[in-house]
Amino acid sequence: MGFPSPAADYTEHALTITSLCGYDGNCRTIETSAGYAIINVAFTPEPGDTVLISYCGRIEFARVQGKALITPEGEAIEGDALDDTTVLGVVTHLLNRVSDTDQSPVI
Repeated sequence: MGFPSPAADYTEHALTITSLCGYDGNCRTIETSAGYAIINVAFTPEPGDTVLISYCGRIEFARVQGKALITPEGEAIEGDALDDTTVLGVVTHLLNRVSDTDQSPVI
């Protein structure tokens, strides 16, 4: 039987989306124009969080500010308009797409 090798503390582990972003069964990946967004459907939105919402027949991102949702265009969704809005999840990570022609993808 023996004991575990202390060298195991220094072995390298492969980096994966799961390990880097804490991706679990509550996470969803959404494709965006710039890459991908990882949302967690189990998190409760708090002020300052970016959320994915369904509003007026479209899906878009919004920032939680108090009791309102602010869209990227600056529109505030608040009051009775929130009754027609569904929060689909809290954005935990944004992954940007790197093009094939990008000579220096890491800055």
